Amino acid sequence: MGRRDFEDDPEAPAANSLVPAASVVVVDGRGRILLQRRSDNGMWALPGGAMNLGESLADCAVRETREETGLDVEITGIVGTYSDPRHVFAYDDGEVRQEFSICLLARPVSGAIAVSEESTDVRWFDPGDVDDLPMVNNIRRRVDDWRSGRMPAIR
Repeated sequence: MGRRDFEDDPEAPAANSLVPAASVVVVDGRGRILLQRRSDNGMWALPGGAMNLGESLADCAVRETREETGLDVEITGIVGTYSDPRHVFAYDDGEVRQEFSICLLARPVSGAIAVSEESTDVRWFDPGDVDDLPMVNNIRRRVDDWRSGRMPAIR
């Protein structure tokens, strides 16, 4: 299913859905960040997705990371909370979702990198090598918030 991101766009469709989600900054022992190239928009992104009923935010983050990258992770902290109503995702099925994501920090504990139906590429990047990658602004903001090392962001 295709997805289009709108941020601060007066032409954006009105949101008709709000779904709690987790995104994950996975950092390995060498300080590299794990990114996936999304199959729905071709952009580099953090692993993550919508919470299911009956699971915690941490469980969601671990599940989504495993599903999208092949890695099992341990949650070690929080990067920030992202809930900007001017950032919506329009899906081909008519859903227009307002952003509501908590970005967690994690480290890999097992597994092997693998692409999924949601990704075309998954790889590790040195933090300084992500600036030129095609990435939606809000994902870039999460990466920048992590790189800044400040207190968790609330946006």
